[in-house]
Order: sequence, then C-alpha cells, then structure tokens
Amino acid sequence: MVETSTQADAAAQPRTPLSKKRVLDTAVALADEGGVDALSMRKIAQALDVVPMALYKHVTNKDELLDGMIDVLVGEIDPPAGDADWKTAIRRRVLSARRMLLRHPWAPGVIESRTKARATPTPAVMEYLDSMIGIFRAGGFSIDLVHHALHVMGSRLLGFSQELFEDAPSDREPDPDAMPPEEMAARYPHITELAMAVAHDEESVVGSGCDDQFEFEFALDLTLDGLERLQAAT
Repeated sequence: MVETSTQADAAAQPRTPLSKKRVLDTAVALADEGGVDALSMRKIAQALDVVPMALYKHVTNKDELLDGMIDVLVGEIDPPAGDADWKTAIRRRVLSARRMLLRHPWAPGVIESRTKARATPTPAVMEYLDSMIGIFRAGGFSIDLVHHALHVMGSRLLGFSQELFEDAPSDREPDPDAMPPEEMAARYPHITELAMAVAHDEESVVGSGCDDQFEFEFALDLTLDGLERLQAAT
C-alpha cells in the first residue's frame, strides 16, 4: 500500500516546464558527453523525457540549436573586471574564454562554423565582442588600432586560435533576421563605431580598412617586436 501511495505521489508531482534554457542546457551536456556530431533532437528529447516535436517550440532547427548552445557557452565567460587596466582585463577574459572551451572541447569548431555560416555572430558573441572593443577603447586605443588588434588576436579573443575576423564573402545572402541599423547601434555601440570607421572593401588604403597584406604584416611585426623584447630581456 505504501508503494502504491508513493507511486501516486510521484505521478502527481508537476513536471518541470520545458523551456529553451532547458533544451539548450541539455544539448550542451549531451555534446560534452558524446560530441556535437552525435547530437540530435531525438537524443535531446529522450534526455528531457519529451517527444521530439516538443523541442521545435523552442528551437526551430539544428542551426538555431547550435547558435543557442554557443550563447550558453559565452555566458560562462567571466564578465569584465571593472577595477583592472585594459591589458589585465582583456587577458583575464580571454583566459576565462579558454577555460570555458577546455570544459567544452567541441565548442571551437561550432563557433567557427556558425560564425562563417551566419551574416552576423550570435547575440551573446556580439555582446562579448562589443564589450571587448569597449575595453580597448576605454584603455585609450584609437579605433584604427582596435581594428588592427582584433585582426592580430583573431579568435583568440574567444579562447582559440583559428581565424575569426575574416571578411564575409561578397556573395553571402543577407541575414533576413538582422536587426535594423538603429537597433544595432543602440545594442552594440562599440561594434557599430568600428564598422562605421573601417570600410571593408577592396579599395581600403594601406594602414586602414581590411587590407589583408597590411593586417598580415602588422601581426607579424607585432609578434617579432614582442619576441625581440623577450630576447633582449633574457
């Protein structure tokens, strides 16, 4: 009789409502266990004890699922340190991003592939990059120097070493869900300032814009200068 009562009580317990956060958190946990390639809506539904169709109320397809998972991971990165100089603040956040990636080894490939597939990064990535640009600007960097610094650091800003700041292909379809320019400017002021100041076209003048040769030489010289200082110190 006691067992029957316990079973009835368990059945009467209200189930935790399904939400986008639960779906994404479960997807991240499953990717941590078995890798992102093995991830499927069916496996997520099984882990949540729901039918697969229930998931589509919260994520419409696999791409939206992956984008949401990226935003969950970026949310794990430590917020900016308000009491630190620009160099310390940038270093702390980059190392925090790297710790996040070490917890989720599948993440760099997903971030890189989704960044290239989308016209703009996910909202969480945009907010993160905007705040990083803001740290540079508050540290006294000119907008041109910020631009070159982003090229030098590339995806190291997010804790890994593949190139992130590549110009978008000219034949890429525009994002139909892109926010209006006014909203973009209000939400990501530092990214907007950089975009307005730097023309991404083939006629960029050396020393400004996205001149590939200039950016390559800038990063090379910066690296060699740093190595020279280290060599002299030893």
